[in-house]
Parts: sequence; structure tokens; C-alpha cells
Amino acid sequence: MPDLDFGKYGGFIGAAYGISVVVFAVMIIASLRFSARWRAQAEKLKAEEDAIS
Repeated sequence: MPDLDFGKYGGFIGAAYGISVVVFAVMIIASLRFSARWRAQAEKLKAEEDAIS
């Protein structure tokens, strides 16, 4: 088990890691949601294009 004793700065280091995890999680969730939205829009446009042709 690694030694995670950061001394007097432990609170700041722990908070920084926590904030980083939250930011990465929000970025991943936002990317997945935007991707799903773009995919749905692309499929809709493709269906409209196929209907016209």
C-alpha cells in the first residue's frame, strides 16, 4: 500500500484530486451526451436525405 501521507498539505492535495475527478467525470458525461445528440441528428439528416432521393 503506498504511503499517502502528504503532511500539512494533505487537505489541499486531496481536494485537488477530488476536483480533478469531478471535472473529468463531467467532461466525459458531457462528451457522451453531445455525441449521442450529434449521432441522432446525423441519423435524422441521413433519413431525410434518403427520403428525398
